[in-house]
Amino acid sequence: MSPRRHLTWISLALAAAVLAACSSGPVRRVSEPAARIQQLTVQADGSWDIELRLQNFSSIPMQFDSVELELTIAGQDAGTMRASPDLWIGGESADVASISFAPASPAKLAVADALAARRSVDYTLKGVITATPEEGRQRRFEPDPRRSALSPAPGLPGVLR
Repeated sequence: MSPRRHLTWISLALAAAVLAACSSGPVRRVSEPAARIQQLTVQADGSWDIELRLQNFSSIPMQFDSVELELTIAGQDAGTMRASPDLWIGGESADVASISFAPASPAKLAVADALAARRSVDYTLKGVITATPEEGRQRRFEPDPRRSALSPAPGLPGVLR
């Protein structure tokens, strides 16, 4: 085989390999989502309005169907938040779901004490997030419990962020 013909075959093989690599498209990765409290507002009746930030770490959009999360605040069991946010969150993005919540009395007292003393309060969320990846089937995720903290929002009475 002549060197020129050999070079032609190598060029064709290289072009085919490059085209094959391009045809695979972007990686479609589904990763465990996360939830954290973005804001907690104490209402006059003692209930809480919670802004729950849902983070989609997947490379593809997901429909967040439901959350069932046990909330522990300042070491006190506040109860279980249940909601159906029905949020469509893009890949590697986040959105916020509003949840009305009636906490247990010891947790109410812990939050009232933190607000009165203008100090932060630790919390943990543990439970299940149900979501449906784009063009996929619904999945249940049980993220590892993560400790975080909320602090009084300056100038906003009854609000922790």
